[in-house]
Amino acid sequence: MKKTFIIFLLVFSGVWGQHYQTDFPPSEFKSRWDGVFSQIGNNSVAILQGFPLSNGFIMPRQTNAFYYLCGIETPHAYILLDGRNRKVTLYMPPKNERLERSEGRILNAEDKKLIKKLVGVNDVLSTHEMRENFPPNLKSSVTIYTMFTPAEGQGQSRYELEVANASIAADSWDGRISREGRFVQLLRTRNRRNEVKDLTPIIDNLRSLKSPREIALIRRASQLAGLGMIEAIKSTEPGVWEYQLDGVARYVYLINGARLEAYRSITASGTKNISNGHYYRNDSQLKNGDMVLMDYAPDFRYYVSDIGRMWPVNGKYKPWQRELLQIILEYRNVVLDIIRPGVTTDQILKEAQKKMKPIMKKYKFSKTIYRKAAEKMVMTGGGVLSHPVGLAVHDDGPYRYGPLKVGHVFSVDPQMWVPEENLYLRYEDTVVVTENGNENFTHFLPSELDELESLVREKGILQSYPEDLMKWNY
Repeated sequence: MKKTFIIFLLVFSGVWGQHYQTDFPPSEFKSRWDGVFSQIGNNSVAILQGFPLSNGFIMPRQTNAFYYLCGIETPHAYILLDGRNRKVTLYMPPKNERLERSEGRILNAEDKKLIKKLVGVNDVLSTHEMRENFPPNLKSSVTIYTMFTPAEGQGQSRYELEVANASIAADSWDGRISREGRFVQLLRTRNRRNEVKDLTPIIDNLRSLKSPREIALIRRASQLAGLGMIEAIKSTEPGVWEYQLDGVARYVYLINGARLEAYRSITASGTKNISNGHYYRNDSQLKNGDMVLMDYAPDFRYYVSDIGRMWPVNGKYKPWQRELLQIILEYRNVVLDIIRPGVTTDQILKEAQKKMKPIMKKYKFSKTIYRKAAEKMVMTGGGVLSHPVGLAVHDDGPYRYGPLKVGHVFSVDPQMWVPEENLYLRYEDTVVVTENGNENFTHFLPSELDELESLVREKGILQSYPEDLMKWNY
């Protein structure tokens, strides 16, 4: 393993050099619209609502499904896909001079010619046109499609949003319905003669297979995730704080053009913190003899990754730590060798079980409970074939309902639990299915235990700061 890593690679030229996205050309959006039209038929319309104006000094970010269909980042925009004539219209808010004086240029209804060029829509109208008779020219036989599910923004995934919305609805002193629920309600109220159906399954199926341009963005997000973690590993030593490793990784993301996080950092040290799978406090001090679990990745131009590693605080695994992590690594490597197009996830798990038999037979476990934990991981999969990854870290778009296809992107996340000792251990990588097998986007990130130990013993950017400035007391 090479000891030198080039950390700051601005390979995407002109990062955020303009005030609109240029990662996807009109031809890609047209392909996505065609996918919607083929599913809704020629007597239906599909409508998606964009995100609202930010309610604070936070980075504005469009919702995922809306961005997927047009790449427009203006708040309070709407897109209409009309299956009756296969035409697409963007409804843009009028120019907001006060907002632009404060925050800068933003695309609006006056930018009709530019938006047509950027997105390829048939028409651009003002949202004022939506106040009456929307959707336009609607007969009672026309079906309206829209998303019934929550709209994901930065750091959000559908399941977590559904849980949060349910908790708000159950609060007797709140009880609000979601913004998406309200939109569905208004469509039904204002178009009583028309059936309103859920567009979610159609969009999910389209999003399940990533295009080459999407894969390039996920690859870059993964590269930055790996480079950030490498720097965090090198900055590890007893006395450092979890939040400092978190900050080191985020620094690498930011200086390489990733403005946002894919999800909040999981930077956990010690058995108790690590055992909380989605630990987020990151406020403990690293202790000699403990391990660190980091699970962290950036949001790079709306696309994300998901990776994780565990390493020793002092640069040397204890025997039991090495014993358990090594068998997880063996299983992870077996699964990575099997993933290919044309096989189902059940076939992958069964093939992995078969290949792990001789490895498990020879492997020396120091405790019976460790052997049982490893056997359970291999027999159940231990979460190894995990969630899709794309616009969200727990992305929408299934890959388990049939054979794998080229363009499926998901995390490989083998996990082991030893409940008797409250132990939780794991590796995680994000992969894409290719014609010849798969690509592990973070293949360069050390995974072998000796390599991780060596990396900890190097000095990171955290150690370059003056020691007296790093210490602070009340």
